[in-house]
Amino acid sequence: MNGQKEQGVESKGANARQGLLKWLTPPFLVRVIGIYSILAVGLISFLVLTSDASLAEKAFIKMALGLILIWVILGGSLMVAFRDPVKKFVRRIPFPWQVTFFLFCTFLTLIEEGVTVSMTNLAPLFRVEVGQAFITASANYWHTVLFHSVIVFIPMFLVWTILLRYFAFSPAQVFLLFGLTGSLAEMSMAPTNVLAGFWFFVYALMVYLPAYSLPGERGARKPPWWAYPLAVAAPLVSPILLLPLAPFLRYLWDIMDPVFFVESMWN
Repeated sequence: MNGQKEQGVESKGANARQGLLKWLTPPFLVRVIGIYSILAVGLISFLVLTSDASLAEKAFIKMALGLILIWVILGGSLMVAFRDPVKKFVRRIPFPWQVTFFLFCTFLTLIEEGVTVSMTNLAPLFRVEVGQAFITASANYWHTVLFHSVIVFIPMFLVWTILLRYFAFSPAQVFLLFGLTGSLAEMSMAPTNVLAGFWFFVYALMVYLPAYSLPGERGARKPPWWAYPLAVAAPLVSPILLLPLAPFLRYLWDIMDPVFFVESMWN
């Protein structure tokens, strides 16, 4: 009798765990992060913009809101609305999927950086000088992408290209995992960056549409449990792959003599 009761308890526990796992899907987690981000961004923006904070602090909030509006809300909505036509177009490109995925991610990142650099250069509109408030390392687009942002994303996209060759992550899973990687990357620069939550979506939208456009049959298998933490961590250490390019990038730095608002490893 006791054995039957124990089996019943174990069965109920297993059913409860299965029910919980059905809820904790990537789309559900993305929605939860989205709701949190809306509440956090709204609260932080209200507190800063209605306070006696400096003009530079208020300008930073407005730049971040501009990035959210243009890249996350408008850009993300367009990606979802036109994802099927884009997928059909991308799949017709006569390149291996690895090449199209990598180039597509890089292309979207260049667009995203165009938005962020534009926000930095709109500083006078927010009543401060360029450099007093900023959301990019430089007000120069090419200086930013070559020495601070896109150059770092390139090895990350290479890592994801390899991961997708072996593991069949869904587009929603790629969105969630790269968003987590981006959030951790932002935390490494300033721990408070993660509080608002919107950086999750800034990064995730760089890879969602390319992942959605992947061919269904590419010889990949279902990811084992360890592939998920690997997919978050491996891109974070991937910039070490840039070491062979360091002399060339240093040479470009000396030629271009960029002006940065923050310290750079090339300086």
